[in-house]
Amino acid sequence: MDLVTDLLVTLAYGAVGVVLMAFGYVLVDIATPGRLRELIWVERNRNAALLLASNLAGVGIIVIAAILASADDFADGIVGAGAYGVLGLLVMAAAFLLLDLASPGKLGEILVDPEPHPAVWVSAVVHLATGGIIAAAIT
Repeated sequence: MDLVTDLLVTLAYGAVGVVLMAFGYVLVDIATPGRLRELIWVERNRNAALLLASNLAGVGIIVIAAILASADDFADGIVGAGAYGVLGLLVMAAAFLLLDLASPGKLGEILVDPEPHPAVWVSAVVHLATGGIIAAAIT
């Protein structure tokens, strides 16, 4: 491939990654009470920030694995990145719901409490582990 083609392919993968991260943002925003935007950027809520950051990192891990597994086949790679990314987000959401069932109270409320809470670390690791598991399944 020439430089222009490489740049366009990179742009396409970047766009898919950004769209998937935006979807992940929306899912975290739905799962937690309040507006995530306000919680993180206005109230500086560290719990909410860690929860979102782990979700975005999990998505990134999945997209990276899909790109690497595509074996330089752009069509396969871009479709795989999108499909596995959506699947990963759905699995992360399901894992969040299961963790919520296992937790006393409402997990979403705990995770956006202004006071640091250890449950946010557990939830963050669930996001990262889920992303790693999906990534490993891809490769």
